[in-house]
Amino acid sequence: MATVDNLKILKEGVLKVTGRLVDASNATLYATASLSEQELVCIYKPIAGERPLWDFSEGSLAYREYAAYLVSQTVGFNLVPLTVLRDGPYGEGMAQEWITIDETIDLAVFFSSDHPSLRAMALFDAIVNNTDRKIGHLLPLSPQVVYGCDHGVTFHVDDKLRTVLWQWAQDPFTEEEFTTLRKAASLLSGELGALLSPLLTQEEIAATQLRTSRLIAEGTFPLPNPDWPAVPWPAF
Repeated sequence: MATVDNLKILKEGVLKVTGRLVDASNATLYATASLSEQELVCIYKPIAGERPLWDFSEGSLAYREYAAYLVSQTVGFNLVPLTVLRDGPYGEGMAQEWITIDETIDLAVFFSSDHPSLRAMALFDAIVNNTDRKIGHLLPLSPQVVYGCDHGVTFHVDDKLRTVLWQWAQDPFTEEEFTTLRKAASLLSGELGALLSPLLTQEEIAATQLRTSRLIAEGTFPLPNPDWPAVPWPAF
């Protein structure tokens, strides 16, 4: 039997909820997507299960999760697991491929290391204005490959970067990082901006473009905003 790719399974497969991650502040459901006798384990976050936040528009977190995935894939970070928007047992929401982490890696130590994937994550977070990069949102598949999850509170128009990855603050960008930022800036004014337009407001897309241009102009990783808590709480 021909193999159906994971995107098709996640987007079109029958979604069955089998559990819940009880520590999550919003409804985060453990599920399987099944199609053509193939199955993919995933996380399903229905919009109906989102708790209102004072600084983000109601019912927007799933769209921000998908927007973060699009930025990651289109720019070439490849740091966010396969993510789609789709209907499910509890209505429309975000579905994301489940990542089985390497449990031999001690996250409490790993998050503060000078790891290339973590540095890339810090740059990605600066672009999308991630306000909740916790230690537990890092998903190492191996010592070489790391993903990040939980990108629902991103793309705010105000500077709200809040992360545990501050070890490169004010470090100069490498030429490769400058290339990535210039690529992001170009895509945001064209193809990527168009992809984000159904998911974010025009003001949020413009703010993302401005942040990226500012990063290029300043040439270094950002410093914490003195008017905003620098690290999410709890940090894990």
